[in-house]
Amino acid sequence: MMKREIARIKKIIIKVGSSSLCNQNGEIDKEKILNIALQISKLKKQGYIVVLVSSGAIAAGMGALHLKSKPSTIPEKQALAAIGQAQLMQIYEEIFHIFHLDCAQVLLNHGDFDDRKRLLNLSNTMHALMDYGVIPIVNENDALAVDEIKVGDNDTLSALLVPVVDADLLILVSDIDGLYTSHPGKNPDAKLLKYVECVTDEIKQMAGEPSSSLGTGGMMTKIKAAQIVNDYGRDMVIINGGKENSILHVFDNEEGTWFNGHSGKNLNARLHWIAYRSNAKGTVVLDDGAILAIEEQRKSLLAKGIIDVSGHFLMGQVIDLVDQQGKKIAKGISNYSSDEIKLIMGHDSQDIESILHYKDYDEVIHANNMVVLGGESHG
Repeated sequence: MMKREIARIKKIIIKVGSSSLCNQNGEIDKEKILNIALQISKLKKQGYIVVLVSSGAIAAGMGALHLKSKPSTIPEKQALAAIGQAQLMQIYEEIFHIFHLDCAQVLLNHGDFDDRKRLLNLSNTMHALMDYGVIPIVNENDALAVDEIKVGDNDTLSALLVPVVDADLLILVSDIDGLYTSHPGKNPDAKLLKYVECVTDEIKQMAGEPSSSLGTGGMMTKIKAAQIVNDYGRDMVIINGGKENSILHVFDNEEGTWFNGHSGKNLNARLHWIAYRSNAKGTVVLDDGAILAIEEQRKSLLAKGIIDVSGHFLMGQVIDLVDQQGKKIAKGISNYSSDEIKLIMGHDSQDIESILHYKDYDEVIHANNMVVLGGESHG
């Protein structure tokens, strides 16, 4: 079995799910938060820099209003998140104060990752907080989030934060010991995997459906998070928050399932942003020749290989590249707008100038501004 490379880890993001913050009744459990804070304070004493991504706002809101079940409408959930987020931060502040640690609230949605200017701003703020020695406590801005701007779950949110704060390790604190070969509740022969060399289709198949009634993320979102983190060349681990000192045991006791950061695509920050943190503003459909050139030879996309375009986008925006069945092939930054592509698609690069009366680029998307995704279905 491969070894965990603990020595190179300096900066950690710890994501704590609702099930690791709440009791059986779904109410915030201060003792559980105290236990997490104690472990974080020990990590800080050892010189680690820690960012905390915390769920639990809706659960805290339910507790504050003494509700027994989660409401189903979006406005009710958002109201609970607004009430609960304030409650949650108050609890964190009180408990971290015991260990002479300061914390700060950071609320995000997908737009903060998608927009380059906001992303830079977020990065600067997070680094300033870490320089002050403060623990940033991050959550999705659930009180305002709608589907278009939602990241959707904190497993993904914490994974998207890894490049922003330049973290070395993401620890997902869950209510399960890690990734099993099959569902441990249904199959007594299921085995816990201690080390995952690479996120393959086989690994994805091992991830079942969400099991926690409190949160939104199941094992599938955790595997997706591992892929995002590993593709940036960083490590991730899934651990059980219910086990004593499980966060600390990541470093000395091979706790949980470790996902190897050296196995991914090792994308640089810009390509990682294109692949995972940008929302595509439109789509171009490619012919088989263009797909072959992109997938096999990592070539740039030329106008000649485009057979259709949809959506309205400008030059410099990220778009999806799909085949004729709608399967996503790649994502990239377009050198031309959707209106321009409609005019030049199917034509040779040398004809672009006579069609548009100008030609800034031979390629619609340069290979350096493109990430080949390798067979995700479009959606």
